Amino acid sequence: MIVKFHGSSFSLFVCVQKILIVRLSSLGDVVHNMPLVADIRRRHPDLIIDWLVEESFVELVKLVHGVRRVIPFSLRRWRRNLLSLATWREIRQFRRALATEEYDLVIDCHGLIKSAWVASWARGNLAGLGNRTDGASYEWPVRWFYRTHVQIQPHTHVVERSRQLAAYLLGDPLLQVDTQNIDFGIDRYRAVHELMHMGLNLPSPYVVFVHATSRKDKQWPQNCWIELGRALIRHGSAIVLPWGSTVEHASSEQLAQELGTAAFIPPRLSLPAVTGLIDGAAVTIGVDTGLVHISAALKKPTIELYNFATAWRTGGYWSSDIINLEAAGSWPNLSEVKDVLAGFGLL
Repeated sequence: MIVKFHGSSFSLFVCVQKILIVRLSSLGDVVHNMPLVADIRRRHPDLIIDWLVEESFVELVKLVHGVRRVIPFSLRRWRRNLLSLATWREIRQFRRALATEEYDLVIDCHGLIKSAWVASWARGNLAGLGNRTDGASYEWPVRWFYRTHVQIQPHTHVVERSRQLAAYLLGDPLLQVDTQNIDFGIDRYRAVHELMHMGLNLPSPYVVFVHATSRKDKQWPQNCWIELGRALIRHGSAIVLPWGSTVEHASSEQLAQELGTAAFIPPRLSLPAVTGLIDGAAVTIGVDTGLVHISAALKKPTIELYNFATAWRTGGYWSSDIINLEAAGSWPNLSEVKDVLAGFGLL
């Protein structure tokens, strides 16, 4: 790994007491960024960690052990109301509030102009990624925002990318890819408590289907979900169909109509509540999207379905209960999924 400096350099090995992590979105990327918190706390237990994230993910990041303060960023909402004076007033207030805290180090784990831009509003030495890794979004002008930028090997898993970035900046030994030290730090008790607060009458045992995604090229065929759901129901499992948008709700309703009374559609859940829902599932099956990555982060039985050869980059590798099935240019075979479920004792 190579470190490049832009502007006046500073020692990477100074006594760091307070840092700000910047990882704004999306859901899956926020989840994949969580292990660096446990990494840092393991070697620097007294270090204070704050996290800047899009407002819709604030409650999820609050579940992460070791994060003192979660700072909401509202760019998505601001973009919809850019002509509003209230929006610009809110932006000014946000900038002033962010500048009241002084950090020894600000780490932009996102690598986009929007993240580097907002990270530069914070007071502290700003550092970030110095290059694009395979399959990841990256905008090279961000390097001009950084005081230090770190180059990562291009063929690097997204979890390892942020872990390596933080380790280098804090002067820690670079971590090898392993399954022993990866801890997403999710407070499962709080997540389950949030779910119980909803007062849902959940069936037992249940399997979570994460079948909906905004990207059509990531979807698994509807007939496969139907056949799989019916097979699980015949073997005594109920099917739970969480959703996060009106489109996803409609899709869940269509699938529930095919599966009958053993299919359960919960109300719209907060991210902590849906985390609790996934934590209680016998298994979660889904396409490459955020809720599936939450299941993998919890190290629960998880089947990740990839229509592209990209499981090496985002798929879970830290538990034998996480199974990645991929078929480049097509979709995973239904029989493969059934074989995995048989191994889990559900078929």
